[in-house]
Amino acid sequence: MAEYQVNARGLQCPGPIVQLFGTYKKCNSGDTIVIEVTEQGFKKDVYAWAKKTNCEILSMEEQDGVIKAVIKKN
Repeated sequence: MAEYQVNARGLQCPGPIVQLFGTYKKCNSGDTIVIEVTEQGFKKDVYAWAKKTNCEILSMEEQDGVIKAVIKKN
């Protein structure tokens, strides 16, 4: 299983979700995506996106204005 890194810092909505979806399309089931974002609206958006795509949010943390989410493709 692979881990993909996405740096979406500085992007405004919908940029982070667009970047995430682009990486998601390359992933296989069981792979994880680690994304770093500064757009505060991402938190709400990513939960809706994960539900729609049947992904699992393994963790979400924020430090110094940077949101780091780890998402597993099911």
